[in-house]
Amino acid sequence: MDLIVLVCVVLAGLAAGVLAAYGMCLGMFAAFRMHARQAAAESAAPSMVASTATATGN
Repeated sequence: MDLIVLVCVVLAGLAAGVLAAYGMCLGMFAAFRMHARQAAAESAAPSMVASTATATGN
């Protein structure tokens, strides 16, 4: 009986660790996605201004 309880506790701890790691991965991917969008917007902004200036003849 003690062996079954010990095995269940070990598996529950393993499952909790996997779920915690999964949550951290989701959070970090969301942060990276937000950073990538911000970096893309910043790098696209000067090129949009330059193409508008050449299109209007300035």
